[in-house]
Amino acid sequence: MFLTRRFYIMTAAVAAILAAGFLFSPLFIVGQWLLVILAVLVAADVLALYTVVRLSASRSCAGRFSLGDNNDVRLDLSNHSPMKLRLTLVDELPVQLQTRDMALHCQVAAGESHSLSYPVRPVARGAYAFGHLLVFASTAAGLAERRFRFAEPVTVKVYPSYLMLRKYELMAATNNLTELGIKKVRRAGNNTEFEQIKDYVQGDDYRTINWKASARRSHLMVNVYQDERSQQVFSLIDKGRLMQQSFDGMTYLEYAINTSLVLSYVALHRQDKAGVITFDDRMGPFVPAERSGGQMQRILEALYGLQTSFGESDYSILCPNVDRLVGRRSFFVLYTNFTDFSSLERQLPYLRLLNQRHRLLVVFFEDVELRDYMASPIQGVEDCYQHVIAGKLAYERRLIINTLKQNGIFGLLSSPQNLSVDVINRYIEMKSRHLLV
Repeated sequence: MFLTRRFYIMTAAVAAILAAGFLFSPLFIVGQWLLVILAVLVAADVLALYTVVRLSASRSCAGRFSLGDNNDVRLDLSNHSPMKLRLTLVDELPVQLQTRDMALHCQVAAGESHSLSYPVRPVARGAYAFGHLLVFASTAAGLAERRFRFAEPVTVKVYPSYLMLRKYELMAATNNLTELGIKKVRRAGNNTEFEQIKDYVQGDDYRTINWKASARRSHLMVNVYQDERSQQVFSLIDKGRLMQQSFDGMTYLEYAINTSLVLSYVALHRQDKAGVITFDDRMGPFVPAERSGGQMQRILEALYGLQTSFGESDYSILCPNVDRLVGRRSFFVLYTNFTDFSSLERQLPYLRLLNQRHRLLVVFFEDVELRDYMASPIQGVEDCYQHVIAGKLAYERRLIINTLKQNGIFGLLSSPQNLSVDVINRYIEMKSRHLLV
């Protein structure tokens, strides 16, 4: 049981009247009567809370949460008492949310039910442990509160953003991907590749006749074409210390994981094979590129436990391990973060070597706060120097893109919030131009 603020205000008022009674004696008698009345009201309120008030409550939420998205948690209340109750709900939230002032207020009439909901936006993957649902009930008098405890503790796992994936899936089904910023690109040429040469039979297209082979065999031979084979698309995720940098509460690694999940879905939707490779100073989880029904779930499980390390990423281990893990030429989307041009220069030989054997797209992050600062007006001499330094850092980002291009490597500089759309647009563009392999 807890005494409310109303009780302390009324007690303070009675004490003031009693104190005034030393100056004006009739007030002392009034104060004594008010004190007796207050004591009776408190006793009656407490008795009602423990004998008449009956409540039930429950918490319901999804079995898993989506990273970086608002996930709704619903609280259902039922008042089985013959009186109207004022309720304060405090849900024991996971420590990862760092919320200390969560409280919901409502009034529920006698014999009625009520539902409340609140959003949870996790910014890190892992297991989120909810505690009990605490309900503080008070009557119309509002002098005391009784605490009820409902809902057993439950643990909810936070996975990469599958809500974003469902949004892309819905948009793809309704052919409205352009609403998300995905561009439509006209495919050039046909979508076939050579398979074999066979003897000509009546009905074969004369345009496919292979005249050189026909001359060698002394009878007509034709080329046989088949639909272009699916290509392997790998999300190559750097989980070194530079991916610890955060934006809007989420690290760059979390944005890269969410985008990898969406890219994998889009690649599978376009008949390609999707896979994942991770590394820092050693190789991390690996998912071979496949197009089977459970591939998305395998990718989701592999990305769920991915964490950044505080060490420097070792790009020298990439090429030999990629050669060992990936047998055929593939398309790699490397998510990393270059803070300046010198950081690129150290890794450029390994990127060139990887690009010789595969098609490589290097994706790194634009510093949105730096960009917004450069757009702000200059105020004072010190601010002018800071703008010059910010301009130098922005120039180095553009220099990185140009250097990658000069070395035959595709580059993409994107802000974290636009990362998924920018990567998918580049993938669709490169696929339409037959640049993935």
